[in-house]
Amino acid sequence: MPEGHTIHRLAADHRERFGGRSVRVTSPQGKFADSAALLDRGVLEEADAHGKHLFLGFPALGWVHIHLGLFGKVTFGDAPAPPPTDTVRLRLAGPESYMDLRGPTTCALVTDAEKRAIHARLGPDPLRPDDDGERAWQRISRSRTTIAALLMDQKVIAGVGNVYRAEVLFRHGIDPYRAGKDLTRRQWDAIWADLAALMREGVRNNRIDTVRPEHTPEAMGRPPRVDDHGGEVYVYRRATMPCHICSTEIRTADLAARNLFWCPRCQK
Repeated sequence: MPEGHTIHRLAADHRERFGGRSVRVTSPQGKFADSAALLDRGVLEEADAHGKHLFLGFPALGWVHIHLGLFGKVTFGDAPAPPPTDTVRLRLAGPESYMDLRGPTTCALVTDAEKRAIHARLGPDPLRPDDDGERAWQRISRSRTTIAALLMDQKVIAGVGNVYRAEVLFRHGIDPYRAGKDLTRRQWDAIWADLAALMREGVRNNRIDTVRPEHTPEAMGRPPRVDDHGGEVYVYRRATMPCHICSTEIRTADLAARNLFWCPRCQK
């Protein structure tokens, strides 16, 4: 499932390609056809992201709420757009660009009030300028749930997925099984600030890199990571491999239906 930086990058891409312009809106698959007909030739004025939720705003008509889920995919291309396949849930087409959406968990036209309700049930997002970590800290500091599970709970903090969860805990030397209530405020503030910085880099580079400069392949004289997910990481999907820092074998375990990765020595 895409993490929050990907959704913020998609919002920026929509603003750049379609912002302030009239667009053709269709649903070749048919599942969004009625809403597409209402939006067709409307002006896409806004694109907003909160966690893993994307919102495309059409004045007086509403917002297209998109959640990619596990299988959703957005593809951009230059005009003229080719004939769409019947798997395209939503197509936006402008004079210079087009966008195809396939396989999302959610693609629905919502009102302003419905959009506000979605925001209200989500935790703060490190990439939203007006959000900070205070609301998340109030829940974390009282919770007996592991910090690894809390970081993945979108009601606590929005946008963090499995990669950022594993990597930020490693970067701060925190045992993923530590209860939220056992974190100090200083530790939480450092985690929040680090997530914001790492995810901003993710938006800029369109990939997740979490290793510090002194631990890059070039600095350490090691081979670069080869993985479909790309990016240099410390522990994510490195089970049984040696830790870059202490050479201890990276461990993995199932936690809340997702694979957890950590170094038992660096994260005591």
